[in-house]
Amino acid sequence: MLQYTFFGNPLAKWLLAFGVAAFTVLVVWAVRQLIVRRLSRFAALTSTRVDDSLIAITRRTRLWLVWLPALWVASHSLLLPERTDAVLRGAAILAMIWQFGLWIGAGIDFWVARSRERAMEEGSGAATSLSALTFVAKTVLWSILLLVALDNLGIDVTAMIAGLGVGGVAVALAVQNILGDLFASLSIVIDKPFVIGDFIIVDEYMGTVEHVGLKTTRIRSLGGEQLVFSNSDLLKARLRNYKRMRERRIVFKFGILYETPVDQLEGVADQVREIVSAQPLVRFDRAHFASFGDSSYDFEVVYWMLDPDYNKYMDTQQAINLAMVRAFERAGIGFAYPTRTLHLAGPVQIRGAGEGTTDFGAQRI
Repeated sequence: MLQYTFFGNPLAKWLLAFGVAAFTVLVVWAVRQLIVRRLSRFAALTSTRVDDSLIAITRRTRLWLVWLPALWVASHSLLLPERTDAVLRGAAILAMIWQFGLWIGAGIDFWVARSRERAMEEGSGAATSLSALTFVAKTVLWSILLLVALDNLGIDVTAMIAGLGVGGVAVALAVQNILGDLFASLSIVIDKPFVIGDFIIVDEYMGTVEHVGLKTTRIRSLGGEQLVFSNSDLLKARLRNYKRMRERRIVFKFGILYETPVDQLEGVADQVREIVSAQPLVRFDRAHFASFGDSSYDFEVVYWMLDPDYNKYMDTQQAINLAMVRAFERAGIGFAYPTRTLHLAGPVQIRGAGEGTTDFGAQRI
């Protein structure tokens, strides 16, 4: 019975070919299960995401896609018509390309899912951009795989590639501004120069980032209005991100009167150092008699706020200013204010209403 000829081949060869194909699929299934189970145990003990991505990719293996290549390999032991062999070969190639696309797609989905989890903590705008990135990546992936499949099936794809190239250039030129903002959005999501909630300054504009979209980024200014920037313009601009500030360097100056005695002048820097150092969340840097101003001895003070919060900085600066006013008042040291000295080279006549004229010689007022 096993020698019964069926489509030009004994039944024994048909059973052998089918058995080889079934055994191949069974081995693939066993390897998939082994990898998933072993890696799942290992992934639970590690903090890296590489093993998790391998698990996600392995789970995307489809056994019905393994059957076609397995049958084609097993059919080499059979005598089949050339057309039948070509059909099996084409089906096997399509199945392998399809499976390869599923594996790469699983890797893309895993990466995007992990990135979306982090993005949702920062804002929905980044998650929206990641969804666009998924669409673009998968479109490019399946387009390439389709061309590869057609080429392996013997279809000339040269003209198709040329047409796609010309069409792609035309479309790119037509929507270059939109594409520029789209890729700028992806750059913002990946590179993260700022995230939602950051306080940034762009040129003369400042505010808190509210939304990062596919084309625009929206900022709520200190005045309350919403500022809208195109993503490509933001990437070209030089911006300052104050949310990333770890410490705040403070420089302030003050002047005291020229009438201040030298012995008191020498102690001003030490007094200021004691006042600044006594404040919480402050690291004192320096205090110096820096220069001679137009109407004062000018001092410069530098310290670091260990907390970047602006309100805490203003509270600290206010406390320093009040303490300096009290200390200088007790010591009899006066803060300078703008003054001018006028030298009169000749006599001056001052005439009052209903009064005579008073003559002054050269005077210094």
